[in-house]
Amino acid sequence: MKRLLAALLLSAAPALALAQDEIDIGTPRIDNSVILDGELPTPMDAAPDALDISKEIFGRVDEAYGAYQRGFFLTALAMALPRAENADPAAQTLIAEIYANGLGVPANVATASSWYALAAKNGDRMASFELGLLYLHGLGVPENRERARELFKQSADKGYPAAQYNLALLHIEGASAAPSLSEAARLMKLAADGGLAEAQYDYGTMLLQGAGVPPNSSEGAKQIALAAEQGLIEAQIDYATLLYVGEGVERDLTAAVGWYQRAANAGNPVAQNRYAKLLAVGEGVTLDLTEAAMWRSLARRQGLSDPQLDKLLVGIPAKDLATAEERARFWPSKPPTAVASAS
Repeated sequence: MKRLLAALLLSAAPALALAQDEIDIGTPRIDNSVILDGELPTPMDAAPDALDISKEIFGRVDEAYGAYQRGFFLTALAMALPRAENADPAAQTLIAEIYANGLGVPANVATASSWYALAAKNGDRMASFELGLLYLHGLGVPENRERARELFKQSADKGYPAAQYNLALLHIEGASAAPSLSEAARLMKLAADGGLAEAQYDYGTMLLQGAGVPPNSSEGAKQIALAAEQGLIEAQIDYATLLYVGEGVERDLTAAVGWYQRAANAGNPVAQNRYAKLLAVGEGVTLDLTEAAMWRSLARRQGLSDPQLDKLLVGIPAKDLATAEERARFWPSKPPTAVASAS
C-alpha cells in the first residue's frame, strides 16, 4: 500500500506569539478531548520500499526478493508463484505487494487482498497488517473496521510495529476497539521501541501530557527527539520548541534554532515562520533581517501569515526586503546572477 504519513494525535505546537521583547514559542500540548472524542488519525500505510521484506519475510538471502529489490518485478513474481502455491507465506506476501502496488503488472487490490489473506492465514505478520489496512479502507474487500482490528491485533501480537501503532489509534478512537488511553499508550510504546517514528512522536506527546501514562517530560522529549532524528517534520518542530522552552530537556536556543532550520529547509511553513522570528531578534542565531524576511516570504507563500513577525521586520530597508523576496522566489535555488552581454 502507498504509505501515508500517519496523522498525529495533535498538530504541531501553536504559532509563535510575540510578548513585548520576548518570543513565546509555546509548548506542544495534547488536548485530551481531541484524543477521546476526535476522529481517528489516518492510519499509517507501509510503502514497498519501507517493507523490510528481505529479513522480515524471508529471513535469508532470497532470489525472488533479490529480483524484487532490483526492480525485476515480473521475475520476482515468476519465482515466488511456485512457492506461494505451496503455502509459503513469504512468497504469498511478496506477490500481494506486487499486485497491490502495480509493480510490473496492473494494480489489482482484489487480487492482492486474496494473497494477503492466504499469507495471513499462514502466519505472516506483515500480511495480516496489510490486509487489515485493506479492510479499514474498504479496498479490494468490503470495509470492515472490526475485521481490521482483529488483523492488526494478530500482527501486533507478533511484534509488528506498524500494526501496534494502528491498533493504538483504534483504541484512541474507541469505536472498533475498546476505548482505552492506557492500552493505546502501551501499544504506542511497543511501536516506538520498534523504531517507528510516528509512534515515537505520538508516544512522546502522550508522555508530556500524561495521556494514558504517567506524565514524564524527560522521556517524552527523548521520544520526540528520536522521531525528529528520523526526519519526522512535526517531531522536529516540537522538539525545537521543547529545546526553546526547556521542557523535558535543558534549554538550548542554538539547538532549537538548528531543528527549526532543518524543518524549515524541508519546506514546513510553521518551521519557516518560527525560524524567521528567531533570526529577526537574533535569539540563538545571529540577527539577520534579510534572511528572516526570506523565510517569512516562504511561509507566506504557503498561507501562513504572522502579524507579530511583520512587526519585527517593519524596519527592514526596502533594498534588503527586495533581496529577500527575490531569494524566496527562487528558493531553494539561488537567484540567477546578471551576465554581462558580449560586446
